[in-house]
Amino acid sequence: MDSILCTVEDGVMGLTLNRPKKKNAFNTAQWLGLHDALAQAKQDPSVGVVVLSGAGQDFSAGQDLTEMLSGGGGDGSPEEHPFFLAMKELYAFDKPLLAAAKGVGVGFGATCLFHCDIVYVGESLRLRLPFVSLGLVPEAASSYMLQAVIGYQRAAELFFTAEWIDAERAVSSGIAARSFPDDELLAATWAKAREIAQWPVGSLQATKRTLRAPHLDAIWAAEKVEQAGMKAQVGSPENVEAITAFMEKRKPDFQKLLKKN
Repeated sequence: MDSILCTVEDGVMGLTLNRPKKKNAFNTAQWLGLHDALAQAKQDPSVGVVVLSGAGQDFSAGQDLTEMLSGGGGDGSPEEHPFFLAMKELYAFDKPLLAAAKGVGVGFGATCLFHCDIVYVGESLRLRLPFVSLGLVPEAASSYMLQAVIGYQRAAELFFTAEWIDAERAVSSGIAARSFPDDELLAATWAKAREIAQWPVGSLQATKRTLRAPHLDAIWAAEKVEQAGMKAQVGSPENVEAITAFMEKRKPDFQKLLKKN
């Protein structure tokens, strides 16, 4: 089964994250699939717009922790990891990117939305930025992109609390443009994508580049700081406690780490 389904119709490429039994969590195949699909869409002159959605009831639960804990996902430097290869394509993607997100969107299932040009959400949406709760730091340049989208204080509140974000809050904060009933979401997103795709592809690309240009240096600066933070935090006592608690289906106890010092 392909981890990402790709269709092209009326100048719109639809990319569907296709691991519904895993809540579309990203494993190596899906990271590489996203990389390849975005690269294909960028090069295809018949594609003017891309719509990103998730199969089943959810958008994406982010990183597949089962694969991560088993040691999968690639070796070598962070720049060679399938996640980073996908990020390079996402950061540089120069055509309108629309998202239709419903159900769970955790980790990258939330942070990728900050790189989308238009986000529509279903009423069942539940986003979360869980990084501090895992003893980690933000990823996908979200430490910059979220505050660029909704402002510093709102972004800080969401990162520091790791609390859930429903559809109403996503729209009111500016993460999403509109919300729809779940059963209308994908059709509404495709309708908007077709409306955009009627215009010249070259003009759409040039416009996307002008919108993106002021952010690119900051995105890469954030990426560099995030990579350093991840390197320091992965395997730290707090990260180990968080992952152990997850596997044992209990609440992590970070206070006990302070008592050991």
